[in-house]
Amino acid sequence: MKILSLMTVFLVGAALIYGTLDMPKWGDPQSPASTHVSPYYLNHSLEDTATPNVVTSVLADYRGYDTFGETVVIFTAGMACILLLKAGRKRRGNGHV
Repeated sequence: MKILSLMTVFLVGAALIYGTLDMPKWGDPQSPASTHVSPYYLNHSLEDTATPNVVTSVLADYRGYDTFGETVVIFTAGMACILLLKAGRKRRGNGHV
């Protein structure tokens, strides 16, 4: 069973590395994100969103659903941590270990 797990890890890792081989270099000014997406956001954010701050317009307007999803995940994780910590405190307070 350990051999199967190890082989799975190596295969998935190799597939992930292979998938990144044709990506543009980090910070490449000629990458598609730098030549198409970023200039559009910088040039049109005020007229599209009526928000003077470009970062706010990207996070709240252009990527609103994505940002909302990330916020929900972080909130859920925080609530789960609080509930787990309260449950542990409650057990210790009643004399149970």
